Amino acid sequence: MSDSLIPHVEVNTGDNPQACVIWMHGLGDSGHGFAPIVPELQLPESMPVKFLFPHAPVRPVSINNNMEMPAWYDIKSLDFNSRADLTGVEESAQQIKQLFDAQVEAGFAPEKIVLAGFSQGGVIAYHLGLRLPQRIAGILALSTYMCEPGLIAEQASEANRDVPIFVAHGEQDPVVPKILGEMAVKTLQENGYEPQWHTYQMQHNVCMEEIQHVSEWLQARLG
Repeated sequence: MSDSLIPHVEVNTGDNPQACVIWMHGLGDSGHGFAPIVPELQLPESMPVKFLFPHAPVRPVSINNNMEMPAWYDIKSLDFNSRADLTGVEESAQQIKQLFDAQVEAGFAPEKIVLAGFSQGGVIAYHLGLRLPQRIAGILALSTYMCEPGLIAEQASEANRDVPIFVAHGEQDPVVPKILGEMAVKTLQENGYEPQWHTYQMQHNVCMEEIQHVSEWLQARLG
């Protein structure tokens, strides 16, 4: 089965991990982009975690003059409501679901698996995490937004109705304006979720304070 899975980078923080984080990168990046964050999280040796950083498929991106680059979906416009191409989002979410299912088959309990993503990757984490039929450990949504938020009410899985969600955004983000992160949080709240909302003095990136908070959150979810 592994041959058919989406290509990915694997980083383990110790032997025999019992928890797993599937972390999706942003537009134009690869699974290698976020892999170096693992040692910076400084997770305790007593809590070994398997991190998987999948590589998005290469596709033409409309707003970049159809240049081909790693992308979880096409971006046809920067309009708030149509920024994420739903068809591409669903296709990528299905690929990540196969990776998730493979971890469950390998012995990881679904409630010990976190879906994480930055920017485009966060869109996939939201889309899949809110719809998975198995209860998961949590959703980590960094500098991101939501695809077709109006669909959540009818498509959300009952198993994850109270799933822990950590949302983080840069106050000066020029790529994904902070208001898009706030709109996603508002949608979650309107649908009964209780996301944690964090902002940082940064642009479209991550910072050490954020990494520390993510580490604390992961330890609480996976410990």
